[in-house]
Amino acid sequence: QVQLVESGGGSVQAGGSLRLSCAASGRVFRFNAMGWYRQAPGKERELVADITSGGRTNYAESVKGRFTISRDNAKNTVFLQMNSLKPEDTTVYYCNARYQDTAYRFREVWGQGTLVTVSS
Repeated sequence: QVQLVESGGGSVQAGGSLRLSCAASGRVFRFNAMGWYRQAPGKERELVADITSGGRTNYAESVKGRFTISRDNAKNTVFLQMNSLKPEDTTVYYCNARYQDTAYRFREVWGQGTLVTVSS
């Protein structure tokens, strides 16, 4: 069973920085894309950024130039460096990992969520 353990959320003033980490564990054939999503109350979960195993990245327009996603494939860990944080970035952030538990079966798993609070 694959599990994700997130860390790094917290409170910061506007303009500050936080770094989220998400470590994946479990027996898999391969981890594929990993990423971060966020969900504000009453809204749908939205992509913040994701990264393929080859390092190709994708960002939401609202975070481009401020957030950087990276990963350590050897440790099955994905990071989200968040700079120039704004109050509107306040919400719960969720880690997502897509993986194959066999060569032909594709699955995904979510972390428990970590709260980021940005005060003005």
